[in-house]
Amino acid sequence: MKKITVFTTTYNRAYCLHKLYESLLRQTSKDFCWLIIDDGSTDTTKSLVENWITENLIEIKYAYKKNGGMHTGYNKAYELIETELNTCIDSDDYMTDDAIEKILEFWEQNKNHNFAGIVALDATEDGKVLGEKFPKNLKSSTLEDLYNKHKVPGDKKLIYRTATVKKYPKYPVFEEERLVPLGTLYIQIDKDFELLCMNEVVCIVEYMEDGSTRNIFKQYHRSPKGFRYSRLITAKHTKYLKVKFTNLIHYISHSIYLKKFKILKNNEHPILTILAIPFGVMLYFYVKYKNK
Repeated sequence: MKKITVFTTTYNRAYCLHKLYESLLRQTSKDFCWLIIDDGSTDTTKSLVENWITENLIEIKYAYKKNGGMHTGYNKAYELIETELNTCIDSDDYMTDDAIEKILEFWEQNKNHNFAGIVALDATEDGKVLGEKFPKNLKSSTLEDLYNKHKVPGDKKLIYRTATVKKYPKYPVFEEERLVPLGTLYIQIDKDFELLCMNEVVCIVEYMEDGSTRNIFKQYHRSPKGFRYSRLITAKHTKYLKVKFTNLIHYISHSIYLKKFKILKNNEHPILTILAIPFGVMLYFYVKYKNK
């Protein structure tokens, strides 16, 4: 069995998926398999992947599912992955040529059961690291501490131990919605484990016009239940007051949108929630304005 699974959840991205495939062909270590979760694509994704499987240049597994959004693709991937490690590379991103080799070498040198996996660096095509590198003396950290304590900004690449990920609840599915923020899983893992910090770029990132990052206000409108759930989970598990308060503001905004006014039900922070109400109301009207 391979050591690591690179998984990709994709929806109608046949036009750009080849860049990731070509980067995987260039890997200096072939100790990986590529798992493609097709989230109900209606383009040529299936035939494209079938051709790559026929080429048999790298190990590829393909799974088609009804369209449900990225988080449901993650759920399906975690069901299927059997390798020790896994990492998601988005369909519009690709890996550096020695990414797999560096990840596996670093893991073998540093792993133990106190760590959930590795956090590494993303960069743009011109080689610029997203945000900043990790402090040189920082061996490990939770993802939350990385951003809030160590003040390291920018998206990072997560490589998780598969056995660890499988211990936690799946992302919930809300009918007619297509998004639950992925961080709801990560913050739960943060409560129990740290990640090893690897100061190496392993993924090249490109934010596409049809990507979720560029359409966040539309996502708020389309998936209010998913966001509301995420805000409450984050407020419950974070150890940072600022993060807790910010998420309760968003929780109130989503609750107003959904006309769910019992905001203190199943809420462990009633006083803070009440204090957040005015800000949540303002955010609701701001998001409504942005979605005109």
